Amino acid sequence: MRTRWIVLALAVMFFGALGGALLAPQPAGAVSREMIELQQQVGQLLQGQQDLRSAVDSNNAALKTLMQQSLDSVNRLNGEMNSLQKSVQEVQANTGARIDTMTQQTQGLSDNLQDVQARVGKLSQQLTDVQNLLQSIDAKVSGAAPITPGAPGATAMPGGTAGTAMPPPAMPPISADTLYQNALRDFTGGKYDLSRQEFTDYIRNFPKNDLASNAQFYLGEVSYAQGDFKGAIAAYDTVLTNYPTSFKLAASLLKKATAELELGMKASGTRDLREVVRRFAGSDEAKRAQAKLHEIGATARPSSR
Repeated sequence: MRTRWIVLALAVMFFGALGGALLAPQPAGAVSREMIELQQQVGQLLQGQQDLRSAVDSNNAALKTLMQQSLDSVNRLNGEMNSLQKSVQEVQANTGARIDTMTQQTQGLSDNLQDVQARVGKLSQQLTDVQNLLQSIDAKVSGAAPITPGAPGATAMPGGTAGTAMPPPAMPPISADTLYQNALRDFTGGKYDLSRQEFTDYIRNFPKNDLASNAQFYLGEVSYAQGDFKGAIAAYDTVLTNYPTSFKLAASLLKKATAELELGMKASGTRDLREVVRRFAGSDEAKRAQAKLHEIGATARPSSR
């Protein structure tokens, strides 16, 4: 555009000079020389305009090529971003499954560690009971009344004497700690059916024990691990209803919400996750509930309308 104005200005000057030359009386040689110079200048301007147009066309072609390359790069980058996003989603899904498994195992280990001190404290008592039992058996054997040799029920004693045949001592019943630890070990080892029976026996035989609520919680964990989410929800509800002071309340409510989400019950699952955040603020379960709410696209508090 600027070049066009320059050419027009020079043309005006040219024609103005030409008109002045025609109007003013000048020598013929001077007019001819000026005309030639003006023609040369106009020719140079026209050549400059053509060169400039060629340069602009070349620049436009280069810019078009760069634009096309940029578009190709953007499209390729978008494709790579989509692939990366898909990979990240797959990794998150796999990681979530592994985290649930690790959390399950960690809960078992945590309970195991919490019970170690109690078990060690009671181990001494159990050993004392066993010693007392052995002493009682020895006393009964040594103090048995003799009977006539050859009589029914008589048994030969060392040295030819006869004594009363003693029945084998009855095995002492399994203790609460032993039963619980067996159930917990079988659960962490993946023996779900066996651990279910052991936890059920624990609740039936030791309903008032401090670990009864733990056993009920792990009944829910067994059902959850086996994909029986309805059974898991029922077991977690039992903890929430029957054991209001259990330290498994937060974990039971969190796992209940997770089982509800597995069954597609998003409304109730979201409500229970928010309840975990509200009732157990600052706990590990509350942090996991917040992460789960973020994962399903919900907020920690219901939106007010």
